[in-house]
Amino acid sequence: MTIIASMPIFTSDRERRLWLWTLVVLAAIYSTLGPAATLVAYLRERNLLRVSSTVILLIVIGVIVWQWVKRRPSLSEIGVALGIAAVYLMAWIRIPIPEERTHLIEYSIVAILIYQALSERQRNGRKVPAPAALAVGITALLGLVDETIQTILPNRVFDIIDVGFNAGAGLMAILGIIALAWARRRGDQILRTSGLLPRKD
Repeated sequence: MTIIASMPIFTSDRERRLWLWTLVVLAAIYSTLGPAATLVAYLRERNLLRVSSTVILLIVIGVIVWQWVKRRPSLSEIGVALGIAAVYLMAWIRIPIPEERTHLIEYSIVAILIYQALSERQRNGRKVPAPAALAVGITALLGLVDETIQTILPNRVFDIIDVGFNAGAGLMAILGIIALAWARRRGDQILRTSGLLPRKD
């Protein structure tokens, strides 16, 4: 009992930061549920809704690419990343209502943060069964909370399609992360085989 009580909640500073960022993103999502309808109406009246949602997407992509390029991705990673970008672009284009597109960004970010936090926890020796599946499940649950909050807000309604869409965005993000990790391992393996990277003992 004493061992359990003295065990820290987080396994590392990185895990703590990842959970903190998850809470920040969720707070941002949930806090905009009330004013979101007013903001959407304002932007729609001025024909700025599509432009503003596209600008948000480009900013998110820019941050992700900037962080990713600093890691010097392999050719395999670049190829997989282009495939993931194509899937997101097709999903973005096929969503007819601009305000619904934000779900794709929001819950992809939430899923990635949760997955990274769970993976960090597992790497540090804590038992975390299937971090990828768990991250998708938690993201789906948080998307359900999002829609449930809307039932008590004026001019907002619970939409089961949005619940599925939030979960789908989380699934897309996790599959993308897993594919990128696979590509990185493959690229490293090719470099080791060619002698450009030292072999692991």
